[in-house]
Amino acid sequence: MGLPESGAGSVARGGSRLLGFLIDLVFASLVTSLFFRPDLQNTELMQTYNLWSAAVWAVLTVIPVAFFGFTPGMAMLGIRVARLDGATMVGLWRALVRAVLTVVIVPAVIRNLDGRSWLDRVTDTVVVRFR
Repeated sequence: MGLPESGAGSVARGGSRLLGFLIDLVFASLVTSLFFRPDLQNTELMQTYNLWSAAVWAVLTVIPVAFFGFTPGMAMLGIRVARLDGATMVGLWRALVRAVLTVVIVPAVIRNLDGRSWLDRVTDTVVVRFR
């Protein structure tokens, strides 16, 4: 399996993928903070805050990846998700599976020799540099 023909560059390294993920988490937390004021002393409020933050992260991950191929954090770093079959859109089910497997963490961390993670292999995708 090779890279898609859609002008994709080299396979993105793990460091840029991790940094993109962290940027997305911070962004989701900031968006959630518009609606819930975090209070570290209030356990119940923080549980609600964390649940909403996770939901915001899921939306900020699944929808943009499905239609555009990248999250806000990925866009900042110049990486994107591409399908191996060369299709232009990643698609909703692939983006959803990628998000769920990212939460599990292990499939996102373990890579094969070509730099693709388990979640890439399950969804027939690859994360590539586009600039």
